[in-house]
Amino acid sequence: MLALIAKLIDRSPNRVRAHKCALDFLTAIVAAILLVLAAQPTWAHSRRESNATVTGIAIPSLTHGQMAVISDYRKKILNLAATQSTSQDAPFSRVLNFARIQFAYCMWGLVPYSVKDEASPFNECSHAYLAATKELLIKMSQENPANEQVVELMTQIDMDMVRNNTSLVLCQYSDESFNTADVIKPDFRRVALHPPSFAAFAGFLVIIVGGFFVAARATRVSAR
Repeated sequence: MLALIAKLIDRSPNRVRAHKCALDFLTAIVAAILLVLAAQPTWAHSRRESNATVTGIAIPSLTHGQMAVISDYRKKILNLAATQSTSQDAPFSRVLNFARIQFAYCMWGLVPYSVKDEASPFNECSHAYLAATKELLIKMSQENPANEQVVELMTQIDMDMVRNNTSLVLCQYSDESFNTADVIKPDFRRVALHPPSFAAFAGFLVIIVGGFFVAARATRVSAR
């Protein structure tokens, strides 16, 4: 999108004015992001719900090092979980649904460094959906110990975890357990303080607004 803006500036008969318009456009984008983030409701800082320990299913924590490995196998684990006979079992199904819902709340893992960087405002919610994914794998191995697909997947993941010394890589959320009744939401107020997250949101907004700008310009050209 930045390349497209630069090309439009080069084609403009008045480059000085075009440069000023482009700068104003990017400034407006940044200001809009900061305004939206500042207006986030107070629930962004309050992630726990009062009924979590009563109605939900507990999900054990996982270390920061284990996150990276489980993240690489997340799709395989969920696809395998969906095909298991236990997927219709109420507790198993609730954990599976929680893993999917939590993944969506965490912007589908699209925000850069949400898994690797402890400082990311999306790191805690990443811990949540990956902890649920790991729990699904453990439940499958316990309930279907003879399943070749489960055994093979478990072996691959165990080898990767040993190879990367995942138990030694910790962070502030490594000892935090989760619950299916307690959806973890990203702390959007911290996005402006985390450059990779801020850049991702800025880029997305630039694409959206830039798309409207290009479409409007194309409409004016065709109208002539």
